[in-house]
Amino acid sequence: MIVPLVVTLLCITQTLALYPANGDVVELTPSNFDRLVVQSDEVWVVEFFAPWCGHCKSLVPEYKKAAAALKGVVKVGSVDADQHKSLGGQFGVQGFPTIKIFGANKRSPSDFNGQRTAQGIVDAALSEVKSKVKAALNGGSSGGSGKSSGSGTKGNKDDVVELTDSNFDKLVLDSEDVWLVEFFAPWCGHCKNLAPEWEKAATELKGKVKLGALDATVHQAKAQEYGVQGYPTIKFFHGGRKDRGDATDYSGGRTAQEIVTWALDKYSDNIPAPEIVELTSEDVAKDACETKPLCIVSVLPHILDCDAKCRNRYLDILRELGDKYKKRQWGWLWMEGGAQSKVEDALEIGGFGYPAMAAVNIKKMKYTTLRGSFSKDGINEFLRDISYGRGQTAPIKGAEMPKVYKNTPWDGQDGQLPEEEDIDLSDVDLDDDEDSKPGKEEL
Repeated sequence: MIVPLVVTLLCITQTLALYPANGDVVELTPSNFDRLVVQSDEVWVVEFFAPWCGHCKSLVPEYKKAAAALKGVVKVGSVDADQHKSLGGQFGVQGFPTIKIFGANKRSPSDFNGQRTAQGIVDAALSEVKSKVKAALNGGSSGGSGKSSGSGTKGNKDDVVELTDSNFDKLVLDSEDVWLVEFFAPWCGHCKNLAPEWEKAATELKGKVKLGALDATVHQAKAQEYGVQGYPTIKFFHGGRKDRGDATDYSGGRTAQEIVTWALDKYSDNIPAPEIVELTSEDVAKDACETKPLCIVSVLPHILDCDAKCRNRYLDILRELGDKYKKRQWGWLWMEGGAQSKVEDALEIGGFGYPAMAAVNIKKMKYTTLRGSFSKDGINEFLRDISYGRGQTAPIKGAEMPKVYKNTPWDGQDGQLPEEEDIDLSDVDLDDDEDSKPGKEEL
């Protein structure tokens, strides 16, 4: 009877283990968790599961697929939180399956709230890797010590906006601002740990991304509306009424630097495309380019050489590429050939015909010109090289910006040739001219 009992126990053990011991998903327990996860430099994706949980069983094939795809890049593990309750409790696990991503700050992992698919898990893991690498490049900690890798900015509590059920729509949904909102519970330990980092991030992001906090235990309507089930839960709101109520789950780390890095990435994705402005005065030039890292200046053919339809085709190309490179936050100007001769001369554009283009660094007083074709592909190649720091530059003549003439903006219409003056010949006696010739005999 002993042998059947042993076989029965082995069968039960294999049934309870959702993942094979020799697979890509690492089995984590209280005895190896700190050594493998917390003290390591790797990013970890960890699932806390219960063997009896139907959703956990349904997740198995997607989780195994994600682990295989992330092999060599991100570690993937699982914890039987039904058996190891202390480990689940340490990280605030309240339901199954719970997936957490352990990035730069291993003591404060981020909750995975995305779709429970291999693609969703992989995307969140790679986003955490990106945040961790950027934090390291910016001087933050990249190790697994659990110390904050936030910036040196001292947080100001007042920079975090207190949100409620009554002011949420007005401040967040009805504004054009970009928001990160934390849904928290006052008794939540992870929320308390996050608070100083949240304040630092709010101060550093001031003027670009607003950070708010909503007590989800008091203001339950908004928490329920956005499906908040654990604390802290962080949501990103894109800004603009067209995206009213459209929220994205935050997938970054829990340090100030990681929050800032993630938020700025999203902010740059959501900023509007730059306006392609006609250069008609000094003020226009300053507004469009003075504070920009680069200014892209185009010279388009005269309206009599290229009608409204032709000009708009060029402007459409510039708008499309302006949108493509909007993260660079360049300024964009255009002018009609011959309208700003001083500018053309200083940047050496237009001498070989129109259209033409130059990229100008106002601070360094240097420029580079487009040598290829003024087409979508040609301009894209030119701008791509610039963004990578390639290309030859030349100093602007006189080491100062040239004079800009004040012109009337284009009215969007085709050009009109000047009307010729009509000459009335009715009073002209052509015979008088003939009679005045010498030698003409009068009859």
